[in-house]
Amino acid sequence: MIWLLRFVLLLFLFFLFSYGVKSLFTSKRKLEAARKQKRFLLIDDKDVRKNFSLTYKGAVFAGEKYIGPADKTFDIVSIVIWPENTVSLKGLVKEDIFYIDKKLLECYPNAEIHWKSPVKEFLQ
Repeated sequence: MIWLLRFVLLLFLFFLFSYGVKSLFTSKRKLEAARKQKRFLLIDDKDVRKNFSLTYKGAVFAGEKYIGPADKTFDIVSIVIWPENTVSLKGLVKEDIFYIDKKLLECYPNAEIHWKSPVKEFLQ
């Protein structure tokens, strides 16, 4: 009986430890750390149906990818981006938005990037 109790306790500790290690390396945690450090980070799953998140200079953005025909293959042809929190845009200049565009075009060279409000109005 005592061996069974020890085995269950050991199993519980193993699952608790693995859950802790797993939570340390989640993408949300990485994104939040990059936001606090005000650096660029793009978290993107190669699955087209999943949205991506990116941060730059403390502002967090989310985006959708759309697939379509490009040249002779199907590829990401359109990206729509919006800020998660418009207050965090304070201090950004047009060059910062162009930097984000450049970084996204490095990943998706055939894509057109469309910004939602208020960045869309800022760029006009």
